Amino acid sequence: MLEVKNIVLHYGAAIALREVSLTAVPGEVTCLLGRNGVGKTSLLRAVTGAHPISKGAIIWEGSDISRLPPYERARRGIASVPQGRDIFPLLSVRENLETGFAVLPRAQRKVSDEIFELFPILKTMLGRRGGDLSGGQQQQLAIARALVMKPRLLVLDEPTEGIQPSIIKDIGRIIALLRSRGTMAILLVEQYFDFAHELASQIVVMDRGDIVLSGRPDELDEADVRRRLSV
Repeated sequence: MLEVKNIVLHYGAAIALREVSLTAVPGEVTCLLGRNGVGKTSLLRAVTGAHPISKGAIIWEGSDISRLPPYERARRGIASVPQGRDIFPLLSVRENLETGFAVLPRAQRKVSDEIFELFPILKTMLGRRGGDLSGGQQQQLAIARALVMKPRLLVLDEPTEGIQPSIIKDIGRIIALLRSRGTMAILLVEQYFDFAHELASQIVVMDRGDIVLSGRPDELDEADVRRRLSV
């Protein structure tokens, strides 16, 4: 479904990604692991169109989307939950959810009941401003907003960062449920090995802009992976 082929990404003269390749397919979670600053977020930015690549190709559902702007990729079914959540603090929870309507045909612009089944706390807070929510509630709102877009690829950048353990468990259950349906590919950046290992169908470890390890969780040496995550 998603093929990243030998992409190179620069920030000015600095190189952030070096000939990076990976795939993400429906019904699986492809998990990117690595220390801070090794290129994980840059790879997600390349996939979503937030930053142009210098070389290589990004293939989505058989089409090269390497030069498409972010809004066109969103229209093609790619939804992103960025690090830091980026909700609109002055908009209500309902209004934040409705920003996901922008990429949908008018007839589909409705927040489905399923969103509130996944995130029941949001149903009780529809009139509250996004900025008044706790960090964990904001993270749930950010994921829910992405799901309103009815994506076929969900890109998650460290959804557990700064979140209380109970909500981390809830987020893990939701990712596992979405994976089990088999209709969505999930690309997940994480730093917590245990969370990633439980959810991942494929683990990709990055270091200094390169992929240094990849494979199914049961194929990789856990001690080696953990060593590459330690500071």
